[in-house]
Amino acid sequence: MEKALSVPALTLAVLFIYPIGASAQDAGELLARMKAMEERIKSLETEIQELKSQQAATTAALTAASPVTPSAAPAVSSQQAMATPAQTQPTLGGAGGAAAKALNPDIAVIGDFVGAVGNPRNRPTPSLEMHESEVAFQAILDPYARADFFLSFGEQGVNLEEGYLTFPALPGHVQLRVGKMRAAFGKVNTLHNHVLPWTDRPLVTQNLVGGEDGINDAGLSVSRIFSGPNQIVLEGIAQVFRGDSDDLFQARKRSDVSTVGHLRAYRDLSESTNLDIGVSYSRGHSVLGPDVIDQLYGVDATVRWKPLRRAIYHSFLSRSEFIWSRLREPGRTMTPFGYYVSGDYQFARRWFVGGRFDRSERPNQLVLLRDTGGSVVLTYWPSEFSQIRGQLRRTRYGENLTANELLFQFQFSIGAHGAHPF
Repeated sequence: MEKALSVPALTLAVLFIYPIGASAQDAGELLARMKAMEERIKSLETEIQELKSQQAATTAALTAASPVTPSAAPAVSSQQAMATPAQTQPTLGGAGGAAAKALNPDIAVIGDFVGAVGNPRNRPTPSLEMHESEVAFQAILDPYARADFFLSFGEQGVNLEEGYLTFPALPGHVQLRVGKMRAAFGKVNTLHNHVLPWTDRPLVTQNLVGGEDGINDAGLSVSRIFSGPNQIVLEGIAQVFRGDSDDLFQARKRSDVSTVGHLRAYRDLSESTNLDIGVSYSRGHSVLGPDVIDQLYGVDATVRWKPLRRAIYHSFLSRSEFIWSRLREPGRTMTPFGYYVSGDYQFARRWFVGGRFDRSERPNQLVLLRDTGGSVVLTYWPSEFSQIRGQLRRTRYGENLTANELLFQFQFSIGAHGAHPF
């Protein structure tokens, strides 16, 4: 901007323009106005200089932050260019090459090594075995679905333990699950081996609910969570399966499907204690024969205590299940019954001690035999990725045979494994 005119110069200009006969009072007012205009012009000049200084500082900062332009790469001949294939980064919809990992599922491997000493009697267990190696693939497909696959590698081969697709946000707050899955019958049937608080499964599960695999089949599952009275949270689950579960159900034709229903009630008793109660029902065609219908009724209860201020050092979990089986065939009906009661107490950051009492009937030809057992368990967690466990087990079988065993277990995990149902 040009330099502002001085006060004397403005005065001379006014004298040439203003009539000579103007009064002295009018000339004074005009000079005052000219002086005010001069002050305003000086103020504008100052503001313009400040803006120019700020712009220069910003330009210098950007220049210093920008990377130095690399020197030109040496020229490459046409033959070299043809010999070296062009390498381009995937765009992935504009997200860049670093986003490729986001498209992969969470992968985890969990090893379960079990050994045993003593006399097993009716339930023979190898002295040493790699009991199971579970490989998990889990991923959120989109905002409306997720997929979970669990492959079980044992010494006898590979098995699809679970593989299902879940739609969690259907209308009416309904969740749909399709695929092969563990049925929602009780508690133990839904748990994988590596999350059990013992090295084995209770007698009632072995005798009445299909053993280690339990009710595990291909089917559909519909569930819904809703609020009940007195701050109780309710969950209802209805499932339909093909009808094949090892040592329990067998579908000999398409209509031989099996069904499972489960109703669960959950309530917080205090800030550190909660109660979980459930009732279950299942029906299918028994492996004992094409005309035998097997119906299962179950009641389960779980009490958890985990103080907020000492949660990593102390906790307690008590769980029990009571299961009735009704085997109906032409001419007779059998009703074996079984249950277990267990408790696990955490007395240090990495140490747990627990106990379990089992009693279960089982059908044997035309009679029911009763098995009774008890276990004491000690578990040590070196970290959240490994576990060492010892279990002293004594079982009295219905054939008047007694088994005394010491079981030990090592578990270890690799990768990100998703949370299991609470």
